[in-house]
This record gives sequence, C-alpha cells and structure tokens, in this order.
Amino acid sequence: MDISNVLEPWHWLILFFVLLGAEALGAGGFLLGSAAAAAVVSLWLWLVPDMSWPVQLVIFGTGSLLLSFSYWKLFRKVNNKSDSPKLNNRASQLIGRTIMLDHDLPAGQSKLAIGDTLWKVESDTGRKNRPYDRSNQG
Repeated sequence: MDISNVLEPWHWLILFFVLLGAEALGAGGFLLGSAAAAAVVSLWLWLVPDMSWPVQLVIFGTGSLLLSFSYWKLFRKVNNKSDSPKLNNRASQLIGRTIMLDHDLPAGQSKLAIGDTLWKVESDTGRKNRPYDRSNQG
C-alpha cells in the first residue's frame, strides 16, 4: 500500500489542530469552518475506514465552504456586538462634549489638548475662555 494514496483519521486531526492554531493567530473566524470540516472528515473516516482520499477531499472542501459560510452569516454578528461601541473611536467620543478652553483660540486653526491627544480645532471668530462645543462641528 502506497502511503501517498492513504489519508488516515489522524492526518485530518493534525490538520484540524494546525487550522485551529492558525485561527488563534488572528484569522478572524475564517479558518474555523475549515478546522471543523477537518474534524468532521476525521470522525467520518474513523466510522467508515475504507473511504477513498478523493471522497475525503470532496467532503473536506464542501464542509469548509458550508461551515465557513455558516460562520460568516450566523456568528459574525454575535462577535461584533460591543457594550462600548465608541471605545476605540476617539473622535466619536468627543461628539456632544463641551470643553473649557484654557487659552485663547485665535481665528483660523489651532490645537487643543483633550485628554492625552492634541486635536486640530477651527474657529471663524476668536474665543476666549468660553466653552467649545464640538457637537456643532461637521
């Protein structure tokens, strides 16, 4: 028996763990479907040991497509939900916030420190120690 024509269940288990490891490195869920398909083929080959390798590859390919598409359609929305959607969007955190200017803001452009960031601000008229309302900016 030629080893190049035989795929055993442990081959598919190794592929399953390699794909899970690659997914852990940051594939964003894309490799989960392929990893699950490798596990399915391994289980199926354990139950039906005389399955030919072309049939195994067809099952793996079809399973990868179906399971990846299912993940993309069903579970992607669950993973994107957040309790704080503005957490990493500093500009959106400033909308509606009023900041007290600690120095004169001449007409034109200047920089204003808000938190730990310098922001470019614009003014049509000079402002002197008055609240700067960012919600009116477009």
